[in-house]
Formats: sequence, C-alpha cells, structure tokens
Amino acid sequence: VQLQASGGGSVQAGASLSVSCSASGRALSGSVLAWFRQAPGKERDFVAAIDGNGISALTPSVQGRFTISRDNAKNTATLQMNSLKPEDTAAYYCAADLSRTIHFKSGEYHYWGQGTQVTVSS
Repeated sequence: VQLQASGGGSVQAGASLSVSCSASGRALSGSVLAWFRQAPGKERDFVAAIDGNGISALTPSVQGRFTISRDNAKNTATLQMNSLKPEDTAAYYCAADLSRTIHFKSGEYHYWGQGTQVTVSS
C-alpha cells in the first residue's frame, strides 16, 4: 500500500484548508484511514480517523472545526480543516490500518504517507 498526501499550505488564522490522502496498491474500503500531525520537536499526534463504515473520531482540540471523510471508490480520505489556529501548524501525515478498529496511537497503523505541511499564522 502506498499513501500519497496532498494539499496543505500556509494560511492566516481563521482560514480553511484541506489535505487529501490517496491510496494505491490495494483497496482500503474496509480499513481505517487516519490523519496524524507532528510539530517540530513534538511527538506525532492523532488528529482524526474514519473507518470503513464512515464512523469517525477526532481529537478534542479539532472537534467542531475539522471533519474527515472518505471516498471508497477513489480510495481517498480528506481532512477538511476550518477555523484554523496557529497551534494547528504541523506536518500532517495520513495513515492506514488494515484492521476495522479506529486506533489513536501511531504505532497501530501499518502504512504511512509522506507529510504535508500546514502553517497557520496569527
């Protein structure tokens, strides 16, 4: 499985951005797709995940601002980020877990895409 992240960029606080993850190599319709983020000098933290049935989970700091969605036909997952804050600045990584259970720890995910940078200025 190969994951390719795209999107991101630099915006002002309060703006919106989306990052997308495209998977190739196998169908991931039954798998969990997730987004993690990592700021310089910090650990890689869970942001959001969605399972094959469309059930999602988001970390509390982004609830009400971020949404995660997936398109099984296209093997993609998208993280829509609204009302961005400077503390959202990080490299965002997409990940896939072949199990059907949403996990919150990075070590549970089998496949990773490259990071895409999101920078929010005040």
